[in-house]
Amino acid sequence: MSSLTSTSTTTNSTAPGTTGTGRLPRLPQPFKGMTWLVWRQHRAAFWTILGASALAVAYIVFQRSQLHTAGYDSTSTGLRLMPILLGVFLGAPLFAGDLENGTAKLVVTQSVSRTRWLTTKLALTALVVVVSTVALSVGFGWWWNLYDESTGSEWTSGPIFNNTGPVPVALALFSVFGGVAIGVVLRRTLVAMVVTLGFTVVVQIAWSHFLAHFLLSLANVVTITTNNGVSFQHVMPTLPPGAHQVNWSNPPYITGDGKLLGWSTCNEAQTEQAHDLCMKKADVVGWSVDYLPVSQMNGLQWFGASILLVLTATVTVFLFFWGRKRLA
Repeated sequence: MSSLTSTSTTTNSTAPGTTGTGRLPRLPQPFKGMTWLVWRQHRAAFWTILGASALAVAYIVFQRSQLHTAGYDSTSTGLRLMPILLGVFLGAPLFAGDLENGTAKLVVTQSVSRTRWLTTKLALTALVVVVSTVALSVGFGWWWNLYDESTGSEWTSGPIFNNTGPVPVALALFSVFGGVAIGVVLRRTLVAMVVTLGFTVVVQIAWSHFLAHFLLSLANVVTITTNNGVSFQHVMPTLPPGAHQVNWSNPPYITGDGKLLGWSTCNEAQTEQAHDLCMKKADVVGWSVDYLPVSQMNGLQWFGASILLVLTATVTVFLFFWGRKRLA
């Protein structure tokens, strides 16, 4: 009788949801630890970013599947604002909020090192940014193929170059990590967000200037020439699909001895006969047009993105250097 009583007592003392030893069962690895803590802390921002990106991709897929180009320009503008919004609302508060409300001091008093805390927060944030921007870049690039066929848009324009390929991903990462660094230094969320807004806007302006005045100059210019004259209607030779003409302000006409003449050549001619006679006297034999083929787009994008990623890595090194000493 006493044996049965002892067994019954032991069985009843085991609380629901515990093991036979009275301990709670261990949670699966992905749902505990620093990763779980960081995700839980910032889950509202992370889910908002992922959800908004999913909706934007769904909109792009719908428009593309319906062969629509309406709304393309407004969508491209919205995507160009994404690095700014991510930097302000995700990057700036990431650590500034913890420093301002005292959470950082609590974290560093635990067994978790500052380096691990920094690494987990930055890695999870970078993962969310990369997933969302890659999805948008792929979707927008797919839509641009349709838009390009119907409008002949040039790949060198900011809305195309900066919203496809690796560029939007690199721009977003640099903007977010720059915002993180600003928040760590200023230690005040609202102030950090305002300063980050200015920082990300400057980044966009500087990047546009860099694209227009330096990056495109690295491309190999291709020249197409003709020797069948220049008609009175000035019909230019057909360039390959997606090509960007680069010599609008340069001499477009070529003479028999290889010299180049400008647009103003024979502009005073009022009739076709007078134009043809003038061109003959000037020895103009055809066109000379410089252009950048669309095949160079991907290489230039990766080169530009690599510069942004190096800058992001530099900011990351600063964060670890600064954070290991002052992140509390």
